[in-house]
Amino acid sequence: MTPEALQITVIVLSVITIALSVWVFVLERRMKKLLAGKDALSLEETIVALGKDIRALEKFQSDTENYITDSNRRIKRSIQGVETIRFNAFKGNGEGGNQSFAIALLSENGDGTVISSLFARDRMNIFAKPIKNFTSELEMTEEEKGAVMRATRS
Repeated sequence: MTPEALQITVIVLSVITIALSVWVFVLERRMKKLLAGKDALSLEETIVALGKDIRALEKFQSDTENYITDSNRRIKRSIQGVETIRFNAFKGNGEGGNQSFAIALLSENGDGTVISSLFARDRMNIFAKPIKNFTSELEMTEEEKGAVMRATRS
């Protein structure tokens, strides 16, 4: 090997050594920042604790989603549309006034009941009819149909 080639090799190796030394110095500084006030064991414990917290949050999220889904299902079945119509059932004889009524109690899906009363001076009759999908298998009066229709909109 010629002296010039040897000099070039030494210079190249010196530059590589300096570059590696700078790189090690930067990495060492980064590690000190990362572990400032902590040792590697406590850092590992922190990472494990964070993993447990993440799993707990994922379980909480899953439980919350299930609760909301169940709540939405129950809400759809609950009474949401309520409407009352008062009327005079015996207009021809002048009895009763507007004391008769029809009340529709419906869920979001249109399931529920219509309760109606016919009031006269000497008697009062109360009827209930089941409602499925906003209709009844039993014949409904105009007042009952009106109560169901208005409860549908509310």
